[in-house]
Amino acid sequence: MEQFIGILLLVAGGFSAASFYVPSHAIKKWTWETYWISLGFVAWVILPPLSGLITTPDLWAILRSSPMKSILGAYGFGVLWGFGGLMSALGLRYLGLSLGQSVCLGVCSIVGTLVPAAIDGKIGLLFTTMPGIVVLLGFLVCLAGTALCGYAGVRKETMLSEEEKKASVKEFALGKGVTMAVLGGIMSASMALAFTAGAPIARVAVDAGTVEVFKNMPLLVFALAGGFTTNFIATMLKTKKNKAFGDYVVRPRSTLFFNYFLAIISGILWYGQYFSFGTGTTKLGEYSYAGWSIFMAAIIIFSNLWGLVLKEWKGVDAKTRLYLWTGIIALVVSVVMIGVGDGLARAA
Repeated sequence: MEQFIGILLLVAGGFSAASFYVPSHAIKKWTWETYWISLGFVAWVILPPLSGLITTPDLWAILRSSPMKSILGAYGFGVLWGFGGLMSALGLRYLGLSLGQSVCLGVCSIVGTLVPAAIDGKIGLLFTTMPGIVVLLGFLVCLAGTALCGYAGVRKETMLSEEEKKASVKEFALGKGVTMAVLGGIMSASMALAFTAGAPIARVAVDAGTVEVFKNMPLLVFALAGGFTTNFIATMLKTKKNKAFGDYVVRPRSTLFFNYFLAIISGILWYGQYFSFGTGTTKLGEYSYAGWSIFMAAIIIFSNLWGLVLKEWKGVDAKTRLYLWTGIIALVVSVVMIGVGDGLARAA
């Protein structure tokens, strides 16, 4: 039952991650950078300490008592993640939700699952125990599903005219998009490493009386602050270059307030992914690091479903859609397999 709840939380996080960018389609009279840092301020500066205050008995005491090495590790990997988050967002900007998320998260799934397992010295369990083998097979099915979704996206790109691509993704650019998505996937995996580096902060939180399921909330304060640092510097430099600081007070006021409203919704959805990831992994057992694969699979599933809703797949043939749906089904199967593997480990 515990791992089932954990998987549901991870899937909910995947839905949030896949959905946060959807409101951007309704933004008007703002540059992309204005929208991005506005949602980031909500997601990375306001919500982490707010949720920490709500879910822990004394957030500031926990942060003061945490080892400096863990604080710097969580913040440092958060800075690296910030580069990944920015590049991933540019991948979505140039490729759309379906193809952008599939490429980015396929890379991120590999790095974010295997590296923390290696750091924790648990990677050998994937090859030497029955539960580990089931988890490993689930991970491989996840990669196969990701590849199928990505291939469907590539087929879509070759089939549609430039006008049709622009109709669904306004700034479509395959070369720039794939480059940003791959680099973003590699760097975005740093968030998984931030959770590993910040594990002592979580232990301090538990010792202070924090419920186990919320133990990762304090470390998110540092990790996401690191991400905000990177994104703030990058977007401000770009905003200065574009002379777009006027976006923050653009008229008419109805457009301005609606843009801020959309940015707040995006920020809440964005933070929701790591709130759910941070709580969901506490419900998994020996193979908690495999939660990253479940999380990535859920994001890809919902991103491609959103891509269908937003008509990014309009005009493609039946074979391409077959690849897409086969990939989505494979990702669902991978989530189930990893959950079964974790369940077997608990029963052993």
